[in-house]
Amino acid sequence: MNLEGFQQELVAYASEIGIDKIGFASAEPFYNLRHRLIRQQQLKYQSGFEEPDIDKRTRPDLLLDEAVSIIAIAIAYPSKMKDAPQGVRGARRGIFSRSSWGKDYHAALRERLTLLEAFIAAHYPEARMRSMVDTGELSDRAVAERAGIGWSAKNTNIITPEFGSYVYLGEMITNIPFRFDEPMEDQCGDCRLCIDSCPTGAIVEGGQLNAQRCVSFLTQTKGFLPDEFRTVIGNRLYGCDTCQTVCPKNKRKANQIHPEFDPDPEIAKPLLEPLLTISNKEFKAKFGYVSGSWRGKKPIQRNAILALAHFKEASAVPALIELLIRDERPVIRGTAAWAIGKIGTDEGLLALKQAEQREQDEEVLEEIQKGLAFFAEELKG
Repeated sequence: MNLEGFQQELVAYASEIGIDKIGFASAEPFYNLRHRLIRQQQLKYQSGFEEPDIDKRTRPDLLLDEAVSIIAIAIAYPSKMKDAPQGVRGARRGIFSRSSWGKDYHAALRERLTLLEAFIAAHYPEARMRSMVDTGELSDRAVAERAGIGWSAKNTNIITPEFGSYVYLGEMITNIPFRFDEPMEDQCGDCRLCIDSCPTGAIVEGGQLNAQRCVSFLTQTKGFLPDEFRTVIGNRLYGCDTCQTVCPKNKRKANQIHPEFDPDPEIAKPLLEPLLTISNKEFKAKFGYVSGSWRGKKPIQRNAILALAHFKEASAVPALIELLIRDERPVIRGTAAWAIGKIGTDEGLLALKQAEQREQDEEVLEEIQKGLAFFAEELKG
């Protein structure tokens, strides 16, 4: 079989195993991306989760000897939740972003890439391949853009005509000289809804993101959340979809294609108060299979505390006081103190005054004082 015929067979096989889009790109260095990444570093806009070596991020030949082609894949994920539960007073709920609904996409894409590798190896035993998803060195979005999967939008997501930006991306570097696909023309036009709607102004300009201000990044950090962002994240427990939900290209893109990504409503929109006391074992058992669990329970608990403060949920104050008194983690104690002050009950005021007398950690003391300041402001008002 000639290579052209095999490439067509590979595309057909990809569809059979649940890959929604596949494209082929050159493994030449990503020169334009390199310039952007250097600028991102200079501006301190990077999240810190990325591969720090810019050469590795932009030169596929450093990752696989004799790299010639890159195969890009995309799998659509749902944007709608059936029977989504509604939070009410006394039973408030948080939300995981759509990219964390259902099965962890890292595992789902790796399974498909492994099948692709086996299919290629069966036809081309001399083939060399290296696959990666999200945590690999290459930029999934830069590869997808070059391979014609979609265009790189102003919100820095890849938008596909078929599925909008609700797609997971992965890639495989190989030494096989496939025929390359053409990149897609930018279709954002003069729309700037994503820029104007970003809760923290993280989208500095079209195509440039300050990850340090991105709510999706902030929900994954483990330390104290800076004050300016605490009232902005609302009830988000992991991730943020605002720049996607406002995008006109995502209208009517339900993408309910793969059952493995259908969300369990009680996990995608969990009750907040039970998260305050969940054990590590319970957290792994309930949330361990979704991508939003990768940083462990601490960021999720911190965000749940902030969400309860957002709702001013008085029923949560006794549990927050327990955290303030007994939790060993300063971030959790301190965030609980801040939330108690934000909610503003008499019981909470007494607990903060007592905690101020016994707390030894300086950062937690500072949060207790912030909580007490909320009461002072209310009295003044």
